[in-house]
Amino acid sequence: MGTRPDCDFLLWRISYELEVLQEMTARLLATGLGNWLTTPYSYLGQAKRSVYVDETIHPSQEEKRGIIHPGEYKYLFVYPFTKTRQWFQLSKEDRQRIMGGHIRLGHEYPSVKLNTSYSFGLDDQEWVVAFESNRPSDFVDLVMALRETESSLYTLRDTPIFTCIRGEIRPVLNLLGG
Repeated sequence: MGTRPDCDFLLWRISYELEVLQEMTARLLATGLGNWLTTPYSYLGQAKRSVYVDETIHPSQEEKRGIIHPGEYKYLFVYPFTKTRQWFQLSKEDRQRIMGGHIRLGHEYPSVKLNTSYSFGLDDQEWVVAFESNRPSDFVDLVMALRETESSLYTLRDTPIFTCIRGEIRPVLNLLGG
């Protein structure tokens, strides 16, 4: 269930094949509900292990990032993410150092799970990030802390942000007027 005026609900769809997503969309649009739907936003990405993780930064936790297991938490926070061109001009070592601090800070908030998907060449942004938590206040605190990191200097875009409350489709539709 969405909380933005331009998005009533979000479908977080995960598949290993683009054709499955296309077929699901076609089937959804062929329903009675499909006549009323618009898609104001759509983000596509591919999950993979972070290129910035080295062996010193919680490797066992980071290995899990290549696989997304949704629905373990009540709240979902999703947004597209793009770095500046200057970020990509930094040396690999500088980017690694900067992201090492960013990742370590993220681990100080274990109640917030990060799911990162890579969108390079697939969509308009470079990443789609989806955070999950049972406590929105922890996510707010994490984002506030991340704004103070060096990596934040190289953020070009990290909006719009979608805050969602997990729910099954029928109850969510009933909340929207059935």
